[in-house]
Amino acid sequence: MKQLTLSRRNFIKHAWTGPVAVSVLPGMLSAMTGEAIKRVIPASGEELHIMGMGTSRTFTRATSLEQLGEVMQVFFDHGGQMIDSSPMYGPAEGIVGELLKTTQNTSALFAATKVWTYGREAGIRQMNESMQLMGVRKMDLMQIHNLRDWKIHLKTLREWKEQGRIRYLGITTSHGRFHEELEAIMKTEPLDFVQLSYNIAKRTTDARLLPLAMDKGIATIINRPYQRGNLFRKVRGKPLPDWAGEIDCASWGQFFLKFIAGHPAVTCIIPATTKPGHMLDNMAGGKGLVPDAALRKRMINYLEAL
Repeated sequence: MKQLTLSRRNFIKHAWTGPVAVSVLPGMLSAMTGEAIKRVIPASGEELHIMGMGTSRTFTRATSLEQLGEVMQVFFDHGGQMIDSSPMYGPAEGIVGELLKTTQNTSALFAATKVWTYGREAGIRQMNESMQLMGVRKMDLMQIHNLRDWKIHLKTLREWKEQGRIRYLGITTSHGRFHEELEAIMKTEPLDFVQLSYNIAKRTTDARLLPLAMDKGIATIINRPYQRGNLFRKVRGKPLPDWAGEIDCASWGQFFLKFIAGHPAVTCIIPATTKPGHMLDNMAGGKGLVPDAALRKRMINYLEAL
């Protein structure tokens, strides 16, 4: 079978041009029309679309509101739910709130943000401001960003959950130096969600944290799925394997996302982008088939051999 050579750019180009171009590559059509991948949140049994949207380094004033609005519209038009933000991301929460006012099909929104400060009162002020900026009366998920003052904030989050101000609580990290502490927290504290980094090239969390999340019934959110673009730089000009179609992959972006989606501990993945076409590609990665353990190993081997 001929190897697929679609770059992310070419996938997007063909996907946008309509059924004539799509018909040339059946794998592409499957990637766009497959059934949405959903995962259950263990704490409640609620289903959540596996493909969320991050806002770090993307929802800034450097990109026009019109373009970011298109990104958000593509996200919701293809079944997206979780939008993850943080006060750490500059104006991101406010931009999300602004765009939600004019975006269509947002009824399934799962709003998530974080508390990123020290002290109980400062945390309360910050969380209230975040909810106001994002325009939500009840936050679906409030997380403690990078474990900052987590003992103090976790008490507040439990109170807010009991009061109905938030639906779920969690803790996040994108730094390996916090893994040991995060593991201890996961073992001793009741959490609904944990957010961490994981991708096909950086699999440190696969050793202990992801299995622990499964054991404890903690939902997981995966950040940095593309290793901040390093994965695309590694495969530039390289062909997808011919067997990528077995898991409905028609681009490298989908290949990387499907690898993560194949892990049974993964609940939601939050790639971030400023480009509507890239969002379309991300959402295609949240549809169709996912690889089993054997195929995931094959995906690792193929990438490492490039």
